[in-house]
Amino acid sequence: MIPIVVIVGRPNVGKSTLFNRLTRSRDAIVADVPGITRDRHYARGRLGHKPHLVVDTGGFEPVATEGIYHEMARQTRQAVDEADVVLFTVDARAGLTAQDRIIAEELRKTGRPVRLVVNKAEGMQPEVAASEFHALGLGDPLTISAAHGENVSDLIDFALADFPEEEQSAEDEGKHPRIAIVGRPNVGKSTLVNALLGEERVIVFDQPGTTRDSIYIEFEWDQRPYTLIDTAGLRKRGRIDETAEKFSVVKTMQAIADANVVVLVLDASQDIAEQDAHIAGFILEAGRALVLAVNKWEAVDEHGREQIKRTLDRKLKFLSFARLHFISALRGHGIGGLMKSIDGAYGAAMAKLPTPKLTRMLQAAISQQQPPRAGYGRPKLRYAHQGGSNPPRIIIHGTALEHVPDSYRRYLERFFREAFKLQGTPLKVELKTGRNPYV
Repeated sequence: MIPIVVIVGRPNVGKSTLFNRLTRSRDAIVADVPGITRDRHYARGRLGHKPHLVVDTGGFEPVATEGIYHEMARQTRQAVDEADVVLFTVDARAGLTAQDRIIAEELRKTGRPVRLVVNKAEGMQPEVAASEFHALGLGDPLTISAAHGENVSDLIDFALADFPEEEQSAEDEGKHPRIAIVGRPNVGKSTLVNALLGEERVIVFDQPGTTRDSIYIEFEWDQRPYTLIDTAGLRKRGRIDETAEKFSVVKTMQAIADANVVVLVLDASQDIAEQDAHIAGFILEAGRALVLAVNKWEAVDEHGREQIKRTLDRKLKFLSFARLHFISALRGHGIGGLMKSIDGAYGAAMAKLPTPKLTRMLQAAISQQQPPRAGYGRPKLRYAHQGGSNPPRIIIHGTALEHVPDSYRRYLERFFREAFKLQGTPLKVELKTGRNPYV
C-alpha cells in the first residue's frame, strides 16, 4: 500500500513549506507566524521516485493541556499513529530547543520510523547546521532548505528507502481486481458493498461517518475473484470535525491508490456537490480506472432524474471516459451492469498495447490531423510504445515534440482511446524528443 509520510515539528519550523515543496502545490498556508496550520493538509507527493501521501500537521506542543495547541497536539499524535514514516522537522537557524527534545522523546515512544530533518539550512555548512541535533538520538540529520528546494528530493528518497517500488509487475497484473468503493458520507457505499456480497458484511447505519477505516473484503462474482475496499466517507475539510474522521480521508486516499478500479458513489437524492468533483479529481490524478454509480435512484422522480443527468454532464464532464450507472444498492437494481463495467474498466487499465499497432495508430492519427506548425517546421512524431499500465501510458518519440500543444495531445488521447476501446480508464500520452545527433 502507498506509504503515508507525516511532517511533524514545533510551530514555525517550515513544515508547511516542506509540504508544499513535496506536493508541488500551495495547498498549505505559509507565513512567518507560529500556529498558522491548525488542521491537517494531505496530498499526493510529487517528488522522489516512489508514490506516497504527505500529511502536514499543526505545530506540535506536547506539553499543552488546553486550548487550540492542546487540540493540535492531539491531532498530531493521531497523525503519527497513522504514519508509515515521520519527518521530524527542526530549525537550523534557531538551533536545538527544549521543545525539540520533548517532541523527540514522544516520537521515540511511538515506535514509528522517524527521519530527522534540519530545515532552513541554506547558506550554512551541512555539518555545522546538523551538529547539535545529533543529541536527539534519532540518527543522522539531513539538512535541507524547503524554501529553496535544497536536498528535498534526496530527503523523500531517503525517507522512503525501506519501501518497495510500486511499479506494476507481470505477477501483480495476474491478480484479481481490487475495487475501491468511495464517495461522500452516507451515499450508500456500505449498502452497495453488502449488495455485491449478498450479505451484511459491513455496518450499514443511517448516520454519516459509520465506516472509520478502509475494509478489504475478498469475494466472488460470476465465479471470478475480487477484492472490495469499503472506505470511509470523504467530507469537505471544513466539515471534518472528529480526529478519527479526519484521518479516514487519508485512508481513503490510500485505498484509491491501492485499487485497480474505483467506484465513485453519488447520491441521487442530493445535489452533485463540489466535493464529488474533488474526489473524482483525486481518482483521476491517481490514474485509476473509474466507474460512476448514482445510488438511491428509486428515491427520485422523473423530473429529479433529468435534473441530475444535466448536473452530472455539467460538473463531471471531465470524467467522460467513465461509464455511468443509475442503481439502487438497497434493492439490488443495476448491480450486474455495474460489475460488467468494472470488469471492462479493469481490462482497459491492464490492456497490452503492441508497439507495431500503436505506431500504426499514431500514423493514422497524424494522417487525419497533423500537429500544428512551430515556426518554420512541424513536430515529427515517429513511433509509439506502451510505457506502463494501470493506467495505460503511451510514449511517443520524435523530434521537436516540446512544441506539440496540449490540445493536440488531448486529440491523440481520444484517438488512441477509441482505437483500442479503452473505456473506463484514464490514458496518459507522453512525448519524448530524441537527441539531435548533429548538435
